[in-house]
Amino acid sequence: MPRLTGQQKSLWLGMLTIVCVAQAPTPGYTEEMSTQSDQALIPELELIKEEETVSIASRYEQPISQAPANVYVITDEDIRQSGAPDIPTILRRIPGMEVMQMSGAEFNVSMRGNNQVLSNKLLVMVDGRSVYVDALGFVFWKMLPVTLPEIKKIEVLTGPASALYGFNAFDGIINIITKSPEEMKGTTVQFGGGELGTISSSAIHANKIGAFGYRLSVGRDQNQQWRDRDALAYRSHKFNLQTEYALSSLSKLSLSGGLVDANRFDGPNNDVQINAATPALGYAHVTYERPNFFVRGFWNSVSDTTQGLTNPLLGTLVTLTDRNGNTSGKARTNTYNIEAQHALDVGNSHRVTYGLNYRHNTVSHSHITEFTREDRLGLYLQNEWTATPSLSLVMGARYDLDTFVTPTISPRVAVLYKAAQDHVFRLSGSVAYRPPTILETKADIRGVISLPPLSPSPPPTVLQGSDNLKAEQIVSYEAGYQGWFLNHRLRARASLFFNHLSELVAPTPSSLVNGGEADIYGGDAGIEFLATSWLTGFANYSYQEFGQTFTGIGRRGMPRQKFNVGLRAEWDNGLNGEATFYHVGSATYPIGQAFTSLSPFFPAGVTTPSERVGSYNLLNLRVAYEFWHQKAEAGYMRDAEVALSVFNALNDTHKEHPLGDTIGSLVMGWITVRY
Repeated sequence: MPRLTGQQKSLWLGMLTIVCVAQAPTPGYTEEMSTQSDQALIPELELIKEEETVSIASRYEQPISQAPANVYVITDEDIRQSGAPDIPTILRRIPGMEVMQMSGAEFNVSMRGNNQVLSNKLLVMVDGRSVYVDALGFVFWKMLPVTLPEIKKIEVLTGPASALYGFNAFDGIINIITKSPEEMKGTTVQFGGGELGTISSSAIHANKIGAFGYRLSVGRDQNQQWRDRDALAYRSHKFNLQTEYALSSLSKLSLSGGLVDANRFDGPNNDVQINAATPALGYAHVTYERPNFFVRGFWNSVSDTTQGLTNPLLGTLVTLTDRNGNTSGKARTNTYNIEAQHALDVGNSHRVTYGLNYRHNTVSHSHITEFTREDRLGLYLQNEWTATPSLSLVMGARYDLDTFVTPTISPRVAVLYKAAQDHVFRLSGSVAYRPPTILETKADIRGVISLPPLSPSPPPTVLQGSDNLKAEQIVSYEAGYQGWFLNHRLRARASLFFNHLSELVAPTPSSLVNGGEADIYGGDAGIEFLATSWLTGFANYSYQEFGQTFTGIGRRGMPRQKFNVGLRAEWDNGLNGEATFYHVGSATYPIGQAFTSLSPFFPAGVTTPSERVGSYNLLNLRVAYEFWHQKAEAGYMRDAEVALSVFNALNDTHKEHPLGDTIGSLVMGWITVRY
């Protein structure tokens, strides 16, 4: 009989634990948790799935069925039960999400078929503060300034939302909402460790003293490369402090700040190069809010030093440098933002929301022509009209000014019809824009091709940005449905969409230009259900097609279909677990011309990578045991839990982009203590 490897033993142990737990009889409550011992008498309220409230669609809290956009929520329980060490892995459960892992440090994330290398069309926020780096058009997904236990929920809006949020809310928005000091009172310590040298650790302390509350957190994350298990892909340390002061029962002032410092970041992958970076991200954020009004200001800073490493397939044939011939580079960006919003009710049927924001970006970068500044100003207005108890109309528009592009107007219209209790239909249309980044406008990059002896090398090429670039545009139409069945124990959702993209920025051999059009259209459908008091689940499916006139590296690529299924069980003796299965169809992505034009000079045995990546399946498992659960004198719950998680339990090794790493499986152990 063949011997099992350590990884196989861990996988079989996890699967055996799930089987044993599933076969175990449902235990009674402990005296501490409940006085009820007869599980046959389940209170009716325990079998009702509550509808979430969200703020992402209209910038105020409202039931998700009344939102004028397609919105999903990932709860803190979803995050805990996933066993994932990073947020992109958690986001895979959302229908229409495009998650592309390039390396042990880099992810590209977008929505509805519009993903790419160096993805730049999704607005990502933490507590309403943008973490999208305007000057670079990039999100450091592994370096988000929050530890996993601090997250209360993640709201995901699929589709354009520039009408309220302005530039970069192109494919959609993600807002990561953290827990208040009151919600996280006490001390929480979490440590996860496993294969590939993976560590995900955090310590958080929060308290509230009278009107003043605070939350302090530190974290450390690291993991090795997929392509070289002996080489470090990512290591970071993070520090965050959030404070809030209740000025009255209805108003508060919040102040937060932090730093995430990575001494190794394997990426970003820009086709020809795989950079080795050491980025550091800092921020400060202040907010005053009261009902129907807020004012917010923040500062974001990115400092990065990169060493440009040519893709190993190209060997020494290609080298990218700055204008002085250096392969290493430095970048520093600063973003200063202030915004305010006010809402008021007009009569009994109108709610009017209006606001403005000003943003100032600065960047110095080895690969741009000069130190550059950018100013942005946006004003928006939205009216929600409740025409009848079953019919409402939402209309809004935003006017944006930017240093480098002509002014833009981003409208949105949505009609919501409540056909019956708990059944809502929605039709919507919107326009959104993404302006060219400073890096695209002011690019100055040299490419040196060094052919083998006896083959004359061509002269160096220069890739330059352009001050004449236009803002990218998306025009989107969507129809959606959301309904509850089986006494609020099952929710069904479905949507159809059509997106027209134009003026996308793409590189040519010597410059960056706008050009081409693409139509992406499709739909998704899914259910979420509460089967019993201890078993819940979800399933969804998405399909998309596209037509395009883009050529070369600017071509769109996407999997046509994806489906996700998940089951979660939680028993009263502390045992719990989750199994999720993700299928992603095959896709074709463009790769740089260098891989084909220089292929005759590749060493023996090295071939041009195929643009097609095959379909793949991910089975993620987690089993856990909560061995301590007690109410503290201060009123919050103390608890402790150990867990085992397996990412890609089937070990379906695969690439998610032709130039990305081959992704395998990962087994981790976790312990979380709150006291």
